[in-house]
Amino acid sequence: MNQAQYPSLPVLLVDDEEQFLLSASVTLSSAGINNTVGCQDSREVMRLLAEQNFELVVLDILMPYVPGNELLPKIVRDYPDIPVIMITAVNELETAVECMKSGAFDYLVKPVDDERLVTCIRRAIEFREMRDENTLLKQYLLSDKLEHPEAFSAIVTQNSTMRSIFQYVEAIAGTSLPVLITGETGVGKELIAKAIHRLSRRTGEFVPVNVAGVDDTLFSDTLFGHKKGAFTGAHRDRKGLIEKASGGTLFLDEIGDLSIESQVKLLRLLQEGKYYPIGSDVPKLTDVRIVVATNKDIEAMQQTGRFRKDLYYRLQAHHVHLPPLRERLDDIPLLVEHFLQKAAKILGKKKPTPPRELFTLLGTYHFPGNIRELEGMIFDAVSRHKFGVLSMEPFRAKITARAPAQKTIQINEQELLKEESKKIIFTDQLPTLKDAEQMLITEALKRSNGNQTIAAQMLGLSRKALNNRLRRANR
Repeated sequence: MNQAQYPSLPVLLVDDEEQFLLSASVTLSSAGINNTVGCQDSREVMRLLAEQNFELVVLDILMPYVPGNELLPKIVRDYPDIPVIMITAVNELETAVECMKSGAFDYLVKPVDDERLVTCIRRAIEFREMRDENTLLKQYLLSDKLEHPEAFSAIVTQNSTMRSIFQYVEAIAGTSLPVLITGETGVGKELIAKAIHRLSRRTGEFVPVNVAGVDDTLFSDTLFGHKKGAFTGAHRDRKGLIEKASGGTLFLDEIGDLSIESQVKLLRLLQEGKYYPIGSDVPKLTDVRIVVATNKDIEAMQQTGRFRKDLYYRLQAHHVHLPPLRERLDDIPLLVEHFLQKAAKILGKKKPTPPRELFTLLGTYHFPGNIRELEGMIFDAVSRHKFGVLSMEPFRAKITARAPAQKTIQINEQELLKEESKKIIFTDQLPTLKDAEQMLITEALKRSNGNQTIAAQMLGLSRKALNNRLRRANR
């Protein structure tokens, strides 16, 4: 498989020394930066920039015809989006300061250390990607439209927060930087990862792998592969998933469960763009895009040492946080309709009609399992359905059965926050029992959109008992 070009636009190397151009090109290529163009004649630089788009320019200062320090202000003026790295054999502070004042991105002194050259160019590429992404994001937010809505066709939503997330995803999809996707279980993190891959225009595969419960050895073997004889049972060479995802996207789910040892290896992969198969001392280059997801708070984990800080900051260059279903209740009718059609097709039944009260009932539920839990509820109800309007009993039974778990979640939140914040706050004068009862009934009816059956269920009453209390209150 041919390695994809990186970066997508070429790096222009300008130096009158042919040996430097050849050496720099080989060094960069060995580090995965394989899209370069060399130029020995400084008089050709402005013409090349006018005819072709470049990612960045590496420019020697001391050259015949047009010196680099004369070209620099012209490039900065006419092509302000292109970072320029200056190189010279003269180590003078004054020259370096003048270059930086004229708009240079960085300044290197010959003989240039290979690692420093690669690091400097990688930083310039990332800087431009981030700047281009910010510009694109502003355009999307101002226009309030999606350029490629088809990329999100698998995600059922009409929620404004989700639309903003889609706009952000469109803005960042084309960069090579890693993406961190966070959110509770069942919110659709893998669907967002697939959308990022589709929008990235990468020609390689989308390769998902769940790293939860994977020890360091299995992690290394799964991702990096191994050489024949690397360990007992390694009877032949085995390619890892990184090689399978070459030119594409590697999606690491449950990244919050990754061991510290494996975190170190992932960090090295992100920093250097290369890895070692088990049993090999020859590194392999990769141009794979890394997208990770977790339902854990890895920001808090890195504070306690369970997640490496350097890896955390690398991963959250782009951060997508998906809201839970309880924060996008306006999507429930759409999702119910979608899952009813899907369930009916899979189960070979006619799509049942949902009662209007169903949406109100679902809107009162916490949904700890989010969209995946809602899908399970719908499939269970459709599998039991016989004819007519869809019964609400399967939903009531599940919500009632899971109410204790919901209460436990609230108790844990009390311990993490302030216990007092979850209690009823009393004024100096206590309400009477009659007043307190009326306030509870009013709030339950408000939350249930006036549906007395659902309100009674929330209050732990029968429908008849609630009716009796309402009649007494209206006398």
